[in-house]
Amino acid sequence: MTTNGKNSSLRKAGLFYLVFVMFSYTTGGPFGLEDMVTTSGPGITLLYLLILPFFWCIPVSLGSAELTTAMPVEGGFYRWTRAAFGDFWGFLAGWWNWSASFLLGGAYAVLFADYFVYYHPQMTWWEHYLLSITLIALLTWINVRGIQMVGQVATALEMFIFLPVMTMIILALTHWHFNPFQPWTVPHQATFKIFGVGLALGLWLYSGYEQLSTVAEEVENPQRAYPRALAVVVPLSIAAYFLPTIAGLGSAGHWDQWHTGFFSDAARIIGGSWLGTWMAFAAMIGSVALLNSTILTTTRMPFAMAEDGYLPDVLTRRHLRYATPWLAITASAVIYALLAWKTLGQLISVYIWLRSATTVLTVLSVWKLRRSRPDLPRSFIVPGGNLGLLYVVGAPIFMAIVALLGGDRFATIGGVMAIVLGPIVYGFALLFRRDDNKTQPQT
Repeated sequence: MTTNGKNSSLRKAGLFYLVFVMFSYTTGGPFGLEDMVTTSGPGITLLYLLILPFFWCIPVSLGSAELTTAMPVEGGFYRWTRAAFGDFWGFLAGWWNWSASFLLGGAYAVLFADYFVYYHPQMTWWEHYLLSITLIALLTWINVRGIQMVGQVATALEMFIFLPVMTMIILALTHWHFNPFQPWTVPHQATFKIFGVGLALGLWLYSGYEQLSTVAEEVENPQRAYPRALAVVVPLSIAAYFLPTIAGLGSAGHWDQWHTGFFSDAARIIGGSWLGTWMAFAAMIGSVALLNSTILTTTRMPFAMAEDGYLPDVLTRRHLRYATPWLAITASAVIYALLAWKTLGQLISVYIWLRSATTVLTVLSVWKLRRSRPDLPRSFIVPGGNLGLLYVVGAPIFMAIVALLGGDRFATIGGVMAIVLGPIVYGFALLFRRDDNKTQPQT
């Protein structure tokens, strides 16, 4: 593990802030899942929200916890994959993750501006874009200040989001009028939309639990803090998705009108305009929380890859005061701003290809490093012996295959193109890679 000029001014985050940063990246709130209801159906949506974690985020979390205790290094799963399978696959894990973040970074900024239209309906396209890039600039500055400040902001944002969501759930219990599981599926809906597009949205909701491994060196005692944070965040995320959804369907109804932003409408139906306005603001804040943590977790990837010689050395420079990789953060933010005119939409179905590929490499690294590096100190080990390891590796791979095969044509073409671009970029990276960085994978 290299230090590359790190200094003592690096401000590290404790368990408390790590929990909120992790939750704000992986979940942020229930906002964004509404399209699952009209794509797959109320019953299938609720089933997905309960079942998918056992095939996706729970096994990924267990594997990530083990590898974080064994190799708590900057770059996380990128360097785990490189240590397990060599330079080529390690590069792909890093590149696929970083390129996927471009879609999310720009889209979260746009979502913030979209929700703001609720308060300023006459907003022009240039005002919309200016608001998006202003948010990116603000959160970039916060991230340059370090993970501790990011954690403080994430904590404040999530506490604000919890209040209207909990209020809606409580009031919904007194206005229960509908069976939230009916209908199970959308009538006359194409099968690939019910089980493919809906599943891709579900996997997106429960993705990212390995991402905080990229900032392991910025966390106090990561071998102890990371597994504990996962133990808190995973069940909290399930509750944050399932409870508002079942409450909204059971009390507000109108399942056929659910769309991005409908939680505000559901809150208005349940509690009145004051709750709807409060929920709309919370949804806007949720976009801020997601973008804030996305910048933190994904911008350490180009830093780590630059340390290994695959990207320009300038990206390894740290801020003189805060010791953060400020140029890697800024470079990523510039790309987010250039893409800030996009929205999530079908891009999530392309994103899930890149996310699935990274996740599969992560869980396979758990298996490989158990065999090739049994000497690594592991304060946490996936329970259940070989069966537990089979579950951690097999469940996410199975779910990824099901989701990708069930996608539509746009997702398949776009996803394959995004995946194939990785090996092409690797070839160019080898041509320009610096000789002094042609070393063995870091462990």
